[in-house]
Amino acid sequence: MTIRLKRVYAAPSPSDGRRILVDRLWPRGMTRENAGIHFWAKAIAPSDQLRMWYRHDPEKWDEFRSRYFAELKKNPDGVAELIREIGGRTTTFVFSSKEEVLNNAAALKEFVSR
Repeated sequence: MTIRLKRVYAAPSPSDGRRILVDRLWPRGMTRENAGIHFWAKAIAPSDQLRMWYRHDPEKWDEFRSRYFAELKKNPDGVAELIREIGGRTTTFVFSSKEEVLNNAAALKEFVSR
């Protein structure tokens, strides 16, 4: 299973494979057509409380991952739905954050790749 990460504002490409939006909120100013999203996995996105606590502070990254993984473990149906959507295909987790490295998409990739 190959999972890539990409900002939703970057143009879709055929090499992205299945594009899954992994944010709770739809990206500002983006239409479905321009985003090229195949599935919106908002059920497994970090909670609003966790998102607002983290605010992409690099010093909070390890704790964010721990808390997010705990949320994911409490949502086995949502994780199972995501795994079905991936289906062994090349997949790109699409996110809207300006932080391209320490974000929920990176943490989710780590979680599902274990």
